[in-house]
Amino acid sequence: MAVPKRKVSPARRDKRRSSNSKLTAPSMVKCSNCGEYTLNHRVCPACGHYDGKEIISKEDSKK
Repeated sequence: MAVPKRKVSPARRDKRRSSNSKLTAPSMVKCSNCGEYTLNHRVCPACGHYDGKEIISKEDSKK
């Protein structure tokens, strides 16, 4: 049966384990209609547009 020749040091072990714990920031894009940053492939929460088309009609809150 195969057995490790030497003990793996804690530093080497922890470096191997730490590579999966990195967090990445979500990728944001500018809305083509209003210019506000939104998540990719999502309807813009500010104006309700996606891919140049109005998906959700947003009424002005000033009325």
